[in-house]
Amino acid sequence: MKNVQTFLDKSAISISLLCIAHCLLLPIAVTIIPVLSVLPLQDELFHKLLVIAILPTSLIRLVIGCRKHKRWRIASYGIFGVAVVIVAALFGHDLVGEFGEKLLTLIGSLFIVGGHIQNYRLCRQAGCH
Repeated sequence: MKNVQTFLDKSAISISLLCIAHCLLLPIAVTIIPVLSVLPLQDELFHKLLVIAILPTSLIRLVIGCRKHKRWRIASYGIFGVAVVIVAALFGHDLVGEFGEKLLTLIGSLFIVGGHIQNYRLCRQAGCH
């Protein structure tokens, strides 16, 4: 069980960091490396797939960790981040434009990463693992 919990924390952090890198680096990479423009990385489906990957890993791990260390505020950071990323992926482009969508995604991803890092540290201290 310890390995699964650690894997879920690290997976959620990695996926959220992938979102951040995608938002910040993809426009630069497409300009510098034109072959990237033919990949479906800017497609809305890619964004939705990232959300589908973030949702279960984040929610499951945050709830498991917080049930053990009892610091539910940590879960609220991650859940808020997941909600922001979902709104950005589903409605961001229509509501706030492309820049706003990226900004919302970055903010949400940072909340997810922060929540998971705190959750991971608290679980190590409390012996949750």
